[in-house]
Amino acid sequence: MQKYKNAHDKLVSARVKMLFKQPFFGNIACRLKLVDATDQGWCNTAAVDGRNFYYNSDFVMKLDMDETVFLVGHEVGHCVYEHFLRRKDRDPQIWNMAGDYKINGMLVRENIGRLIDKVKPLYDKKYASDDWHTESVYDDLIENGAAPQDTLDVHLEMGGSGDGDNKDGEGDNKDGNGRPTISEEDAKALSDELKNAVIQAAQAAGAGNVPGDVKRMISNLTEAKMDWREMIQVSLESNISSDVSFMRPNRKSQFTNVCLPGPIKDDQIDICIALDVSGSIGEADSRVFLSEVQGIMDQFDCYRIRVWCFDTRVTGYDEFTSDDGRSITEFAMTGGGGTDFMCNWNYMVENEIEPDQFIMFTDGEPWGKWGIEEYCDTLFLIKNDYRKPVAPWGQSVYFDSKSTIAEAA
Repeated sequence: MQKYKNAHDKLVSARVKMLFKQPFFGNIACRLKLVDATDQGWCNTAAVDGRNFYYNSDFVMKLDMDETVFLVGHEVGHCVYEHFLRRKDRDPQIWNMAGDYKINGMLVRENIGRLIDKVKPLYDKKYASDDWHTESVYDDLIENGAAPQDTLDVHLEMGGSGDGDNKDGEGDNKDGNGRPTISEEDAKALSDELKNAVIQAAQAAGAGNVPGDVKRMISNLTEAKMDWREMIQVSLESNISSDVSFMRPNRKSQFTNVCLPGPIKDDQIDICIALDVSGSIGEADSRVFLSEVQGIMDQFDCYRIRVWCFDTRVTGYDEFTSDDGRSITEFAMTGGGGTDFMCNWNYMVENEIEPDQFIMFTDGEPWGKWGIEEYCDTLFLIKNDYRKPVAPWGQSVYFDSKSTIAEAA
């Protein structure tokens, strides 16, 4: 077995090995600056913040090369999935466990290194499928009352503010234990950097060397995004029913003895709108959104718009039609709490509401399920300043708060 003079050289060798055998992971690993945190008091194994790979030399030197490759792959996984930017107000320990289950399952499935037995690994074969995402693993752990367990590495958090962007591992943002943190101001820039790194690494590695769930993520990142106003208009217009009438003969019927039906356009449309009042969406953004929807609906001769707010339950239901002379911009907003998307579908089922189109304005971070896919056509208008979560079904379009606020001024 090859001997390494120090942990730094060992990690460099692991990255080189990954470049040849797992080029996608190797490319991202080589972007991370190696920072020896052995004497800093908080890093007993390893950690990552999207730019720096922190490590404990004593721990790394106890690993064989396959375990070292696994460790590097594990930290790369946190960068690919942006775990440190996605937790929000979820339970920190269970979220960190979910992240480790997701990554370890992926590494085992892709045959990257070997599970490290120096610490108890969080691995469950059922989470190894790329159909699982970290949020669904988290929900599953919560539903099954999982007991808190230690993770392989130290999970860094968002928090604080200031000028320290921590790009060189020596930034000013640290928590009370001296661990680096990611500032709110830097989160968006970091998320963009990681997305670009993932896309570039995938291009360099080739499609055959990229995990399936990462391919889907990249596809969502690189596909052309329609402006949210256009997407809503196209989506609504697609739900206008076309019917046929025998009152006005089709032109072709003049050459036959049969009265063929001709098309007649029915401009009646029935939509429901749910406003997420639990997270980062403020009333100003909601007013801009409602104003745009009203402008679109005014193009139709006959419509009904049912609007409500939601957090963990539906509140403030109101209804607007083309005949009552009221605008949905008059809607009074209520509520504010947790986030349960399913309460909207439960409400529609209980009240026998079956719209042509359901539009949810949200930050795209549900606690549990996104909803009921087969119930009705659904469009998720997502405002998220750090990342672009993608609904597992329906349509996802993104709300640019900066441009809309400027346009609304």
